[in-house]
Amino acid sequence: MMSWCQLGFQDAGSYFMEEFIYFHDFTMMIILGVLSYVVVFLVLGLVSGWVDSGFVEGQLIEFMWTIFPALILIQIAFPSLLLLYLIEDFSKSFLVCKVIGHQWYWSYEIKTESAEILASVDCYMLPREGAFGMRLLLTDEFLMLPINVPVRILVTSDDVIHSWTLPSLGIKGDAVPGRLNQLNVTLSRKAMFYGQCSEICGANHSFMPVMLMGVTSPQFFMWLDRL
Repeated sequence: MMSWCQLGFQDAGSYFMEEFIYFHDFTMMIILGVLSYVVVFLVLGLVSGWVDSGFVEGQLIEFMWTIFPALILIQIAFPSLLLLYLIEDFSKSFLVCKVIGHQWYWSYEIKTESAEILASVDCYMLPREGAFGMRLLLTDEFLMLPINVPVRILVTSDDVIHSWTLPSLGIKGDAVPGRLNQLNVTLSRKAMFYGQCSEICGANHSFMPVMLMGVTSPQFFMWLDRL
């Protein structure tokens, strides 16, 4: 969950989000290095007025400033493509969670890979009086998922377009009527994660919070029995 004046990402709650943060930091280091290099030579050129004909017209320097940016782009492309491949890999999921967007609440169905429904729950936002200072974030019920278990999430809508988003887990799926979008997530720690609908879906768009709790497998099965 975000804190006041926070500038960085939220603490990662999934393995994918951890990799996203690592990739962001890696890319930012490259960008800062390139920016520093350009600024230093720009300042030297403006201040000294010194020009070397070998530097301006040399074929070696032209070859270098063509090859180095290409190598930098390749260095960024490989981890980026790896992450894109991993988030689309649904071959190892052990649990299926179907998310259905309504005006204006979320419904969840927990299924096995054989499409057997284990439980279902509807989540409505709590009014201001019962939100305990966390306005627009708390719901009367919430989704529970086991940690360290690959989960395939199916996102759809019953009426208009919504967007099921959890920044701490690095997932965002558009809920489109008549269409199923797939997400892949593996929780890395026990915690409560908060999100909101990220697609303007009508008058009460602001009142569709998402609450997801990461729990151990025994706690997850106890929750299923309660439902």
